[in-house]
Amino acid sequence: MNRVYIKTYGCQMNERDSEAVGAMLRRRGYSLVDHESDADVVLLNTCSVRDQAEQKAIGKTGYLAKRKRTDPGFILGIMGCMAQNRGEELADRLPDLDLLVGTQKFHAVPDHLDNILETQKGLGPQPITIVDLDAEEGSQNTIREHLADKRQVSAFVSIMQGCNMNCAFCIVPKTRGQERARPIGAIVNEIEELADGGTKEVTLLGQIVNSYGRREIPIREGKSPFVQLLERVQDIKGIERIRFTSPHPRGFRQDLIEAYRDLSKLCEYVHLPAQSGSTRMLKLMNRPYSRERYLEIVDSLRNAVPDMYFSTDIIVGFPGEKERDFEETVDLFRTVAYDMAFVFKYSIRSGTPAATMEDQVPQRLKEERNQRLLRLLEKSSLVRNESLVGTTQEILIEGKAKRGNLYRGKTRGFRTCLVPATERLIGELVPVCIHRGTASALYGDIVLGGVDTVEPLLPQTL
Repeated sequence: MNRVYIKTYGCQMNERDSEAVGAMLRRRGYSLVDHESDADVVLLNTCSVRDQAEQKAIGKTGYLAKRKRTDPGFILGIMGCMAQNRGEELADRLPDLDLLVGTQKFHAVPDHLDNILETQKGLGPQPITIVDLDAEEGSQNTIREHLADKRQVSAFVSIMQGCNMNCAFCIVPKTRGQERARPIGAIVNEIEELADGGTKEVTLLGQIVNSYGRREIPIREGKSPFVQLLERVQDIKGIERIRFTSPHPRGFRQDLIEAYRDLSKLCEYVHLPAQSGSTRMLKLMNRPYSRERYLEIVDSLRNAVPDMYFSTDIIVGFPGEKERDFEETVDLFRTVAYDMAFVFKYSIRSGTPAATMEDQVPQRLKEERNQRLLRLLEKSSLVRNESLVGTTQEILIEGKAKRGNLYRGKTRGFRTCLVPATERLIGELVPVCIHRGTASALYGDIVLGGVDTVEPLLPQTL
């Protein structure tokens, strides 16, 4: 009765939370399994950013609840953003739930499961859904556990929780609370432990990651707390690459731009959410920058690192979006030449200002605009990957590819590369000569003995 399966919906923050819960459970004596059919306990870590994510989780919960009719010992729980957002409504709607845990109580899951199991053995009160959604001071410091028996070539590290922004479309401030930063020393200690276990690359996580510590940690020598943290991670022996997500354009000041220039381990890849290429739409979204300011940041980053790789988030069909607004977003795509993007069709989230805005965009238009941007992105990604053919790229081998006798890895620019290799190279940085590029991947061969890297071409404007 101690086999647990955790299914995760949503972002890297959710993935990291699930991993921490899994590590805490394993330390308590539970075992983690890879399939829900093998589990005595299924925990769904949920997302509330889009309605579709919530509906998937609710549908999965309904499906799993059927199992309890023939297996009363089966335990079913919901964690994370949907639990926090919808609260006791879920407990009423889904009476078969055993556990409902909010975003600041992940660390309490082992205790709650222990209590449920004691109840089932007759050692506790009658079964009841445990609901734990309260805020807890210091909860940002509890997401620090990693799976000790699993080598992580690349690891996520949570450096903060919460968000103080008030974007009109976003429910995250409600589900994650206000910004709360972990101490720099605690983060460094966690990464040092990862490095000792063989981790070569870390991705620092936060809702607005470059707002890290701005209320708790003073600026020193003109450098923000986030840049101070980057400098400390740069000095950790064994860590070869640093990434972070998800930042906000407002936090890209000169010190962070210069960090890309000066810190050798900070990869020349930046996720820079735009949401729209129209200043008018950005104002409606309550995003505190203009199209012009966004492009200034792009230019500054390219001046610091000419071969910078860019990804972004875009929302199409936000209330009030006219064709001219969308065309400005199309033009932004062409101007920046994004290497990757997450394009979302606007989804109404109750409790946000945008939910009650007039001039909602028809679903048909959302779909058309979504598909148009995806086609443009495919072209941009293909241009970038074809520009790398003939160059030698440093690849961090992460594991076996799903198909063929190939291994997968990433360039410093976050491009996926498939290469013939062996298992012993997992976790190693190897030079790879690129001989083919598609819109989704690079293909190459390991360079024996190493050669001088050929400088890649800059992405072309479409």
